[in-house]
Amino acid sequence: MGSEAAPGSTDEIPKTDAYLREVEAVVVDALDDGIVLDRTVFYARGGGQPGDTGRIRWADGEASVTDTVRRDGRPVHVAAQGPIPPPGTPVHAEIDWDRRHLLMRTHTALHILSGIVWRDYGAKVTGGNMEPGEARMDFELDAMSGEFGKEVEAKINDGIASDRAVRVQFVPRTQALADADLIRTKVNLIPEAVDPIRVIDIEGIDRQADGGTHVRATGEVGRVSVVKTENKGKTFKRLRIRVE
Repeated sequence: MGSEAAPGSTDEIPKTDAYLREVEAVVVDALDDGIVLDRTVFYARGGGQPGDTGRIRWADGEASVTDTVRRDGRPVHVAAQGPIPPPGTPVHAEIDWDRRHLLMRTHTALHILSGIVWRDYGAKVTGGNMEPGEARMDFELDAMSGEFGKEVEAKINDGIASDRAVRVQFVPRTQALADADLIRTKVNLIPEAVDPIRVIDIEGIDRQADGGTHVRATGEVGRVSVVKTENKGKTFKRLRIRVE
C-alpha cells in the first residue's frame, strides 16, 4: 500500500510498492491532455526512467495512458485522444505491467553497474538514461581497456546471480547528507524540501538516492550484456547495456 497523500496531492504508490499493478482511484483534475488521480500505480517519468503507460477505465469510458509525467509536482496520466473523465469520477487504473517490470529490471541493472564500476574502478556516474530493456550510463573514467566491457559484464552478472536484496529506505535528510555512498551519488543536489530521502540499497553492491522502481532482488534482473563501450573524450566513458 502507498502512504497517505497530503490533501490535494496524489498518493504515489510506486514509491513504496513497485509491484502493485492496478488500483481504484478518483479523478481530482481533468486536463486537456491528461488525468490527475488521488492515488496511482503509474510512475511519473523522472531520474532517467520513462513514465508508465496503461489504461484508466470508468463506468462509461476508457482512456489509454501513453505516458506519465510530473507537472506542478503531480503525476499526470497523459491520455490519447478521447474522453477525459471529470473530477470526482471513480476509475480503475492499470499499468502495462510487462513494460514496467522490464523497466524495473533495467533500472536495477543500472544500479548494479554503477556500484561495480565505483567499487572496482573508482569511477563516478555522470549521467544515464534507460528504455525498457536497454540503457546507457556515463562515467568519469580516465581510461578504458579493450576488455573493459567484457570484464564489467561478467561482474554485473555475478552480482545478479548472487541474488542480493534490493531495499527501499526512507532516510532522514541529515543522516543521508552524512552517508558516504549517498554523498558520492550527489545526494546534496536533491532539493532541501525533500525529507526524508528515498534510497535504494542493493545489499553489498550499491546505495544511492533514487525515486524509481526496482525489483526486489538482483536475481530477478536476468542476464545483462554490455553491448557497447564508447570513449566520449577525456574522463568521459559510456557503457550501453541490454537486459535479456
